[in-house]
Formats: sequence, structure tokens, C-alpha cells
Amino acid sequence: MPQPNVMSSFWRGVRDGLPFLLVVGPFALLFGVIATEAGLNVLETLSFSVVVIAGAAQFTALQLLSENTPVVVVLASALAVNLRMAMYSASITPHLGALPLWKRVITAYFLVDQTYAAAALDYEKHPNQTLAQKFAYFMGVVLPICPPWYVFTLVGAWLGNAVPEGLGIDFVLPLAFIAMLGPSLRTGAHRVAATVGGVAALVFAFLPYNLGLIAGALLGMMAGAEFERRMLPQEDKS
Repeated sequence: MPQPNVMSSFWRGVRDGLPFLLVVGPFALLFGVIATEAGLNVLETLSFSVVVIAGAAQFTALQLLSENTPVVVVLASALAVNLRMAMYSASITPHLGALPLWKRVITAYFLVDQTYAAAALDYEKHPNQTLAQKFAYFMGVVLPICPPWYVFTLVGAWLGNAVPEGLGIDFVLPLAFIAMLGPSLRTGAHRVAATVGGVAALVFAFLPYNLGLIAGALLGMMAGAEFERRMLPQEDKS
């Protein structure tokens, strides 16, 4: 009897994840094209998406690598961009933290912006789900998001190899960042973080190896967290 409920949760997750394909597909294609333009081969490009599976961090690392930035700085920058994943993890732990270790590992790997957003909303709407149903829903959301990220990256890499070498498409990378930024500004804390982070990155642009990006990311997250803390109702602070 519980099995149909689990499968129902899974297919509800698939349904809720499908709209994200409209964003995942084009950005994965774009990453594949730009990565090959930056000098990565098809296998390296695909491996990048499989190992990192985080669009913003991948684009950030790619831009820094194309500027011959030291690997340590590239890794630190990608980590700074992805620090929000720690907040996602803390938020979703009350729902999925009791899973067996191997399931927690799978959840951690596939915990990206889209899967977290869908799961957090669903868990709030259906608070009486069992642990098995919550995990099934999460994996359902993963299905139309993460595997297509790999597939479209591969297609983009193949397309990138077909782009003539003289045809520069460097301008596409900053456009990609702008397109990713807009939908992310959902709350006041997001907007404060983006504003402070952007201004700080410009102020510290004189730092070598694009360290201004790391400074901006850290200051932006601190400002967003502080803004959210101050906006909490007084009773929540006690």
C-alpha cells in the first residue's frame, strides 16, 4: 500500500521539475559551447558538468580559467559562489537528514538551486509526507533537471567544436551571468546580497587574480544574511 504513495510523490516531483528544463537546457548548451571555445575538449567539458553540476560556479570557473587565473583562486571563487548550497543543506536536513548515508550522499550531489526550490516548497505544502515520499519527490524533481544538464552540455560541446575559430562568442558569458541573476532576486535579502556583492566586486576590482569576485561574494552573502536576520519577527529572535 505505501508503494503507490511513494511512486505518486516521485511522479509529482517529475511534473514539478519539468518546467526547469526550459532553463536548464539552454544554459547547459551555452556552457558546452563556451567551454569548448575556452579550450576544453568534449570529455573535459562533460566531466566539468558531471563533477560540479552547478551552473553559476561552472561559468565563474570557466571565465577565470580563460584569464589564466591560478587554480587555487579558481577553486576558491567557485566555492564562494556555491556557499549557498550550505544553506540549502541546512534547510533541507530536517526533511531528509534521517535518510541512510548512501541516500544522503545522492541528495547532497543533486542538491542544486532548482531541486532545492521545488523540494522546499513541496515539503511545506505537504508536511505529512513520510521520509520515503520526500526522498521519492526529490528524486522525481532531479530526473528532468540533472541528467538533461549532462546531455545538453555534451550537445553544446559538440556544437562548440563546430563554431569557426575566428567567430568570437566571448560576449555571451557576461550575458549568461545577467540572465542567471534576474530570476534569483526573489526576496529583499537576495536583492541586498546582489547589490552589496556587485558594488564590492567593483570596489575591489583592483585586486589581482579576480580576488575582488571572492570579496564581493563574501560581503554580499554577509549583507544578505544580516538583512534577513533584521527582518525576522521579534519573536523569532528569542
